Amino acid sequence: MKILVTGVAGFIGSHLCEALIKEHEVIGIDNFCDFYDIKIKRNNIKGLAKFDNFQIIKADIRSKGDLDEIFNHHKFDMVIHLAAMAGVRPSIADPVLYTEVNINGTVNLLQQCKRHGIKKFIFASSSSVYGNNKKVPFAEIDPVDLPISPYAATKKAGELICHTYHHLEKISMICLRFFTVYGPRQRPDLAIHKFARKIIADEEIPVFGDGSTKRDYTYIDDIIDGILRSIEFVNNNYCYEIINLGESQTISLSKMIQTIENALGKTARKDSRPLQPGDVDQTFADISKAKKMLGYDPNTNFKVGIDKFIAWLSDN
Repeated sequence: MKILVTGVAGFIGSHLCEALIKEHEVIGIDNFCDFYDIKIKRNNIKGLAKFDNFQIIKADIRSKGDLDEIFNHHKFDMVIHLAAMAGVRPSIADPVLYTEVNINGTVNLLQQCKRHGIKKFIFASSSSVYGNNKKVPFAEIDPVDLPISPYAATKKAGELICHTYHHLEKISMICLRFFTVYGPRQRPDLAIHKFARKIIADEEIPVFGDGSTKRDYTYIDDIIDGILRSIEFVNNNYCYEIINLGESQTISLSKMIQTIENALGKTARKDSRPLQPGDVDQTFADISKAKKMLGYDPNTNFKVGIDKFIAWLSDN
């Protein structure tokens, strides 16, 4: 197939393209925004440049002109939409930007699919849509009408917009709710990466709350496997599905820090702070649907995943 991947220079996008180019032609787009160091993004994709079946185009999904240029020159079989403004706390500071990128940008892509007859679309959603869901683990059928951050609200809006185009334009859709992805190339602003760097540098790490908040940390290889299985499913079925991709186990903040300390052989200096607005108490994925529908079976133990991440960090 010929596949368009948005957000190609990011953490998940770069890993996904490395997997896709083994079998498909890939056009990747990214606007290389300065949310974090652009050099990191360019480094993420440097290994892809040698492949003849990969091309990267600098483009912004907010720009209809950029998208017209790309879609008029390429005939895509599928769009995998990973590009987004990410992060809960930054979205509280700039909700307008998050709306423009995450909602308007998604509509722009779906309009291109409508115009060019593209009938397969995968959308990267987030576990943040569950908010402070009282029922655990979080299942796809749980109500998600009470987001507690603009980021979460934009991701839920994206799911709804995808369903609208599925209904009106008969586009097969899968919306994947990712649960706290980590591993090599993880964004530097995310806790595991930030904490590891600060511990190495003997700097204090900011610890929000009493350390009891929990996350369902999912290793990048397991996420990529889930996306590849979703591609196969959406390519062979007419559907609209929302699917959790997580590890289906929770790790407390305190345990996460301890695991990093053990991997580094160094004790963290902690700066205790109050919980932040928009942060949820826990995330915990029910992955029974992903297992049944996709054959998804994550198998990376958290300690093993952290060891792999620290090894990559040491080399980079």
